[in-house]
Amino acid sequence: MQTILGAEWPQFEVALQAAPPVSIRLNTARVSQQVDQANWFGHRSSGKSPGTAGGLNMAPVPWQPMAYYLSERPSFTLDPLFHAGAYYVQEASSMFVGEAVRQTVDLSQNLRVLDMCAAPGGKSTLLLNLLSEGSLLVSNETIRARTASLRENLERWGYPNVAVTSAESEEFEALEDWFDIVLVDAPCSGEGLFRKDPDAVREWSLPQVELCSARQKRILSAAVTTLAPGGVLLYSTCTYNSQENDANVDWLLREFPLEQVALKIPDDWGIAHTAKGGYQFYPHRLHGEGFFLSVFRKKSGLAQKPPAVPASFRSLKPLSKALIPVAEKWLKKGVAARFFQTPAGEVLALPAGLEDAFLALDKVLKHKWFGVNIGTFKGNDFVPDHALALSSWVSSDLPRAVLREEQALLFLKKETFEPQEDWPKGWVLASYQGYSLGWMKILPNRINNYLPQERRIRMSLG
Repeated sequence: MQTILGAEWPQFEVALQAAPPVSIRLNTARVSQQVDQANWFGHRSSGKSPGTAGGLNMAPVPWQPMAYYLSERPSFTLDPLFHAGAYYVQEASSMFVGEAVRQTVDLSQNLRVLDMCAAPGGKSTLLLNLLSEGSLLVSNETIRARTASLRENLERWGYPNVAVTSAESEEFEALEDWFDIVLVDAPCSGEGLFRKDPDAVREWSLPQVELCSARQKRILSAAVTTLAPGGVLLYSTCTYNSQENDANVDWLLREFPLEQVALKIPDDWGIAHTAKGGYQFYPHRLHGEGFFLSVFRKKSGLAQKPPAVPASFRSLKPLSKALIPVAEKWLKKGVAARFFQTPAGEVLALPAGLEDAFLALDKVLKHKWFGVNIGTFKGNDFVPDHALALSSWVSSDLPRAVLREEQALLFLKKETFEPQEDWPKGWVLASYQGYSLGWMKILPNRINNYLPQERRIRMSLG
């Protein structure tokens, strides 16, 4: 780092001793563009939920609209709005992916997008806010154990036009020339996370850098194969060394039909330009962690013939026609959905316009989850799923129970409380400040809380 930074090394060393900034990004599908900062963050205090009184200030992240730095870290776990998907806690430097996409892609078009190394889902949720309604995001995580958190975060974000997959990068090569955007936020040596994550310091070594560089090349090779001519490849890491950054940029330009894309970046953002045309974030120059990004466009050429679309899914079966009207009642009017059922009986709603794309994915990938799980039929009854409660497709005509903050937190702990007299009976959406938290079934003398056990808050409310 002394070699890379020269005279800037002392400032960098000082920055590594400072606490990392806290930043969040609002879900623009749920939150109005007109944000009342006082109601959102101006009243928060350290150690308390964002809904409590205090004095927590916010400042905008320069390169990402509707994203903010917080002056200190509140207890996000005790904020119902976090569980409702109103915002995502994301490191500010990594949000620069959004600016790169805005500058290089026509977002009015329906696009196929692959986030190759997606968990826990920060960049996938960012991309979803940018894409058109008819676009498809494939959010992939190779390590199966990490897909649970990825699915949870994407369910919380509420979009139906998503496929979560768990596949090795080479498996996507069967979809040659298929995606319009491929993001490779590659596994790396993590030098940019040293002040944020002590494990990154302990795990670093020169052999680890070499291993990461080789693995990154393998992933990037598959990414280029699956990228359509004219499509955009975004390559990012959270590290500084040239072996994983500029050297891989040089390798990509030598080995593949790619051209590098330059971005227009204001000088006052503090982003450094690398020797090979990449963009490097340093913590002493801006409010953020170490991050690297380079953008490429695949040269125009004749795209491969797309793979034949199967007539049906491997294991999903169309929902019985007799049950479709029941399922439709739980969705917004006018939603163009196709209904399928898993072998376990779960009812999935898929965007009708993306059915062929889902079928193509189903053909080449083993582990995948599509669309919105809306619920399960049990006898003559329909039991709605938690994912539906958080989905943008949930019907606005369904009854709601408006919860106070203390009630919302009890609900999120999966505890019970007395129903209010004015609440409707039967299935209701538990609602807080206009945001859905999940399902309750209100009976004459009690409430059945249908929050999934694995989603409950385990912290004390005291």
